[in-house]
Amino acid sequence: MQLYTKILLGMLIGVVLGLLVGPNSFLLPQDGVDLTSNAKVLDQPDGQEVAAAKLLKTAKLVDPLDKDAQWLRIRWSLTSADILKLRETTNVQGLKAGKKLEGWVRNDPASVQPFASWGRTLVDWTEWIGRLFLALIKMVVVPLVFFSLVVGVASLGDFRALGRLGGRTIAYFTLTTVMALVIGMGIANIVKPGKLLGEDDRNSLLASYEGSVGDTVNKAVEAPSLVDQIVGIVPTNPFQSLASGDMLQVIFFALMVGIALTMMNTDHAQPVVDLFARLNDAMVMLVHIAMALAPIGVAALLFKVVGSTGLSVLAALGVYCLVVVVGLATHLFLTYGSVIKFGAKLPVFGFLGAIKEALLMAFSTSSSSATLPVTMEACEDNVNVSGRITSFVLPLGATVNMDGTALYQGVAALFIAQIYGMDLGFADQVTIVVSATLASVGAAGVPGAGMITLAMVLTAVGVPAEGLALILGVDRLLDMFRTMLNVVGDSTAAAFMARLEGDNLRIMSDAEDKERADKGFEHRLDHPPHAVPPHDD
Repeated sequence: MQLYTKILLGMLIGVVLGLLVGPNSFLLPQDGVDLTSNAKVLDQPDGQEVAAAKLLKTAKLVDPLDKDAQWLRIRWSLTSADILKLRETTNVQGLKAGKKLEGWVRNDPASVQPFASWGRTLVDWTEWIGRLFLALIKMVVVPLVFFSLVVGVASLGDFRALGRLGGRTIAYFTLTTVMALVIGMGIANIVKPGKLLGEDDRNSLLASYEGSVGDTVNKAVEAPSLVDQIVGIVPTNPFQSLASGDMLQVIFFALMVGIALTMMNTDHAQPVVDLFARLNDAMVMLVHIAMALAPIGVAALLFKVVGSTGLSVLAALGVYCLVVVVGLATHLFLTYGSVIKFGAKLPVFGFLGAIKEALLMAFSTSSSSATLPVTMEACEDNVNVSGRITSFVLPLGATVNMDGTALYQGVAALFIAQIYGMDLGFADQVTIVVSATLASVGAAGVPGAGMITLAMVLTAVGVPAEGLALILGVDRLLDMFRTMLNVVGDSTAAAFMARLEGDNLRIMSDAEDKERADKGFEHRLDHPPHAVPPHDD
């Protein structure tokens, strides 16, 4: 069974388990509730408020959940940590660990969010598998980007070749990002999903997720200016940049090292380039080792995402989600499809099939950075893009080319504005295009980073940033789709630039891939190439 089949099977298992036995399962009894900031816990229906309950956000249901009941009876079994928290912030006396605290709360979606305790426990037990898999992949990303980019720049040979490739790549990224925004916002203006959200759903979503918005808004307010971002590309301490994973600074430093090597005497520079090339091969081998965990890691990641999202949130935001997905699909087949067919001169579906492992990884992890090693492997081995192109275009694209994120931000900004009854004119929408394009440059290729840049876009046109609470419930789910589009965009750019640079591109068949035992994720671990020729003692 090939790796992409195993990953696809892992995705399916994760989705099914998330729906059946996740925290929002429709099979398991919902015996717990999360209290929103609007919830008021009383000692009895229409009685006095329980002061201690303000700090205890999760409770157990005393009786089986009755969705038609006006009041729900809830209970806490206090732990030592709960007691310390209550004594520090309230005047409640006589509490001790193990004591049960009870109260009543209105059965209102704006106050309580029921969940299945067993489902949440299962997520807690399995979450570490997904985090371990992501950590193993991300462990390799920074050194892989650095080594591959140094080798790629050094192999270009001169400044003119580097300038030509860099100029074309940046121009391509900018153009496709603007097109993504125009497509997404055009569909949002036609459908107007914000006008279709009911008042009850609006209030419920705001109450459920407003507590998670504060940090996002603060990070957006504290974001550096455009000038500071440009200056910040130059690392004052390259080793600190490598350690912290600041990708723009790592890319800049790698570019400078590669340029310096091209200026050195060939006899002196070549051993360094060869060393970096071998180190790059070692990083690729580490990726292959980590990918052995991919099916299990993917299942754990999707189990948490699907199980925690639930069908109720999807039902409330169904039209909004559909607009985003249709926009992403339109950009993929209209924009990227045209570039693949007429620019790279490759069959569209054949190209997408050649990078299928990267697409499944992007969808599962919601991280273009974590997918980068797989994307580089797929483009080089299955599309025949040269290493000098992939090592330059793909790391740069994983950092600055976020078409899926930009499209999502354009749709989300209009959706939130429509809910608040704001009519954004042409000038405001142009501002969204410009600010989302700039915000997508350097947006961290990790799950959830798009919410911070979206807060910046909303602020730019005067839309309340608190409206992020309306879409936060489906952000992680839509993040998987937009990350997949980001990876398609990076791969398309690499193929297009390779064609412009004269590479002989072709789609490798599955039969050819199987015959090359030293290539591809399926055979590398079974037949690893020797870094050093073997010898007999």
